[in-house]
Amino acid sequence: MPSTDPLIMFEEPDGLRRPILIMAFSGWNDAAESATTAARFLGQIWPSRPLASIDPEEFYHFGLSRPYVRFKSDSRNEREIVWPSTDFSISRLPSVDRDLIVGVAIEPHLKWRTYCGAVLELARRSRASLVLTLGALLAEVPHTRPVKLVGGAHDPELAAVLGIRPSRYEGPTGIIGVLSTLCREEGVPAASLWANVPHYVSGVENPKAALALVRRVLTLLGTEADLSELVEATRQFEGNLDEVVGQNAKIAEYVKTLERKQPEDEEAVGPVPGSSDELPPSADLVAEIEQFLRQQRPESQ
Repeated sequence: MPSTDPLIMFEEPDGLRRPILIMAFSGWNDAAESATTAARFLGQIWPSRPLASIDPEEFYHFGLSRPYVRFKSDSRNEREIVWPSTDFSISRLPSVDRDLIVGVAIEPHLKWRTYCGAVLELARRSRASLVLTLGALLAEVPHTRPVKLVGGAHDPELAAVLGIRPSRYEGPTGIIGVLSTLCREEGVPAASLWANVPHYVSGVENPKAALALVRRVLTLLGTEADLSELVEATRQFEGNLDEVVGQNAKIAEYVKTLERKQPEDEEAVGPVPGSSDELPPSADLVAEIEQFLRQQRPESQ
């Protein structure tokens, strides 16, 4: 039966060393799965163990995010139900005096303030020095430019360390915006880091954006790690994109138009409403490019 307390601790977080709590959510906050890919990668760099979870019963519409059944690892006959979950792991960083808590979840459907309260309770109990959320947004940016990172931090010095400029975005928000606001109201140090993802490759994983997020987090942690897996995935991703652009004059011209609209030193802040008539239809571009990338995927695995 579900617990009355949505936060389930697997161990008491005693003796942690200035932990940073990193969270990413799939769905609206996770263009091209960049944020969740980055968070999962960070959670796997160093040896980790389960720390906590949030019971999904109050927060998910199971008709929208359905649980699934699978055979138990030790049985070929007995099945178990796997529910949508928020799982937190803890890693002890070997080269710096700091620990890392990573949480990855589907964006909840219900009771966002109660859900964020459970996250804040974990932050308090673990004495987290910072709650850092990762996100990714679709923007009219070319894939040929370095990934632009935007975000915000309650502490100007922290914003400088993260190398982020405050986003000028106004509009609908997701669970990350709610969590960041509640952190500020409760006096919990918090920051948010978002990657700008080219809107014309929104339906396939973007390892380049994930790599940019991971590198910036490592800078914050003051440590290094083996990023060869993400680097190689980025190389293949860019190679496939360059190939499709080289084969289609319409797409090549569209990318050049984006490059002219966004010089290398200009900050991208999100989608630009009202595309110019000289640009090909976005939906056609997305379908054409993503079909090509999916055709290349089996060869790159």
